[in-house]
Amino acid sequence: MSDAFVIESDRLVWRGSGETVVVEPWGADSVRVRAALGGPVVDTDWALLPQEAPSGVSVTVDGDVATLTHGEIRVVATSREYYDWQAQYSRSRCRLEFFDSRGTLLFAEEEDGGALKLRARDYDALPGGTHRARVSLVGARDEKLYGMGQYQQDLLDLKGSTVELAHRNSQVSVPFVMSSAGYGFLWHNPAIGRATFATNRTEWVAESTTQIDYWVTAGATPTDIARNYANATGHAPMMPEHGLGFWQCKLRYSSQEELLTVAREHHRRGLPMDVIVADFFHWPTMGDFRFEDEFWPDPEAMVAELAGMGIELMVSVWPQVSLESENFAELDRLGYLVRSNRGVDIQMSFEGPSRFLDVTNPAAREWLWAKLRVNYPGVKLFWLDEAEPEYAFFEFGAYSYYAGQVLEVGNVYPQLFSRAVYDGQVEDGQSDPVNLVRCAWAGSQRYGALVWSGDIHSSFPSMRRQVTAGIHMGVAGIPWFTTDIGGFGGGRIDDPAFHELLVRWFQMGTFMPVMRLHGDRGPSHEVLAADGSRRCNSGADNELWSYGDEVYGILSRYVHLREEMREYTRGLMEAAHVDGQPVMRGLFHDFPEDAAAWDVADQFLYGPSLLVAPVLEAGARTRRVYLPAGASWTSLATGERFDGGVWVEVEAPLDVIPVFARDEAFAELVGRTVG
Repeated sequence: MSDAFVIESDRLVWRGSGETVVVEPWGADSVRVRAALGGPVVDTDWALLPQEAPSGVSVTVDGDVATLTHGEIRVVATSREYYDWQAQYSRSRCRLEFFDSRGTLLFAEEEDGGALKLRARDYDALPGGTHRARVSLVGARDEKLYGMGQYQQDLLDLKGSTVELAHRNSQVSVPFVMSSAGYGFLWHNPAIGRATFATNRTEWVAESTTQIDYWVTAGATPTDIARNYANATGHAPMMPEHGLGFWQCKLRYSSQEELLTVAREHHRRGLPMDVIVADFFHWPTMGDFRFEDEFWPDPEAMVAELAGMGIELMVSVWPQVSLESENFAELDRLGYLVRSNRGVDIQMSFEGPSRFLDVTNPAAREWLWAKLRVNYPGVKLFWLDEAEPEYAFFEFGAYSYYAGQVLEVGNVYPQLFSRAVYDGQVEDGQSDPVNLVRCAWAGSQRYGALVWSGDIHSSFPSMRRQVTAGIHMGVAGIPWFTTDIGGFGGGRIDDPAFHELLVRWFQMGTFMPVMRLHGDRGPSHEVLAADGSRRCNSGADNELWSYGDEVYGILSRYVHLREEMREYTRGLMEAAHVDGQPVMRGLFHDFPEDAAAWDVADQFLYGPSLLVAPVLEAGARTRRVYLPAGASWTSLATGERFDGGVWVEVEAPLDVIPVFARDEAFAELVGRTVG
């Protein structure tokens, strides 16, 4: 046995030249790899959950080669001594290679390149004892890559792209990628950084960290990989019944009476509605975490009246705390606010200067839930906005959290924001919470995070980007995804061009995990208090009937269609909860043997049985649709049946979204509800 390798129970440890590398089984067919220079590896639980003791693990050492085999994955570690004759210096190295159970190489750490003196694990020392760490990997040149969360681009295959490992408004960094070669890879590090998926190598960079930490799983299909990843990082709760239907929202209902008037009219018209939302600035001052009495005089009565109509109230919560808030002095004294490392201690200035609640502090999370519990009685749903958090300037090195510098731990913030509310809800006895949140990280799904795609523009190109965003989010383990139907900003209710966009987006939203209408519609109007003082403006009306009779006729039909699919949607949510499967998914998820399915970026599957091909161009009244091989497909609009493995050109008048049922599914809807 090589002196460099040590077998500790079922894990393999290598030490050399001051570096420690640990490879250990972590869930079925999966391993975790950690490496540190100048110190031991440490136990962190950023996203990975503790796993049961594995069975059937084999760890062997044969000279300078060690092998760990665990189910479908095998890791080969090779220890070598490198002697640089010019520098008269000897250095130990350990290179890792990852294989599936059939012996196929999935990927490997980059070799040194001889005179190039490359290092697959590179550590650049920083003040304070951390490193700028980089891992360089090589894999199949023709592999296709998916996941990583949400980036506002319409790329499906991420091979050839670079993504920032950081959150921004409408950017959600979830560092899990799935390869068509049969593996999934989680960069288990919340540091700000970068991932590059080049043809010649993949590079993962953490701008500041104490160790390298990643997790790998092998799976024959995307279904297997999704299951293993959910088992390792946590399953979404079961979506409650009020998450299955239609959600009504606008920026913003400025009073209790305005919100109730909309709910009553929905009810009077017989339109299904599960949730209605009280958006931001229902509070007196940012950070007060309560309704302003003048505009919301009796919240408990409001919640009760809505419940009588079968509607739940969702309330917006921002992590920003104004310097003028009634809670600011207490939070500042207790150290529950994010700190600025330099300059003025102001982190955002929307409607006045503010700082962010530091939810990486467990005590701050408990403080937040205590406020919400008291100030929003009867409210089961919270909208966790600004969850990145959205700094006025994304200069990540300027801020620090209780858990560490933002450069080192910043990406975990939205996960812990969701956890703050989820933990409180569960502790108070609420079952299966769901909370809307604008950002997420690995593991957010287990805290009931329903992620929406942020403040996106009202345009067809933006709508198209939400298709790939939803697919990638599902791969990244976040099965609950939604968008602002119609986009957030730029739409006017008196613009016929926006009417077309809204109709097409509404049709697409009918088949997304959660169907939610929202947006800042123009023209906005001023809101004044009784004393004449200004409040935050409110956008124009955004109800189904706000856009004229023709639009209303189409939207009302689709909101009823969503209701008719409730049982099917419930089944999809159960599969997400129990088995970790995405609700909105790429065609490749269910048809991995069809090579063409890996490249279709403008369609998606709503569960296994419905193929959705939204119309993504203004003025289009037909569209080309790919029907995957391995199934037959029936048009819900016409009843026409097709064998899979073909492209078809279909009619798509304004009131029709092309949707195809797999095999014999949804026979009751054919030719009746869609089209």
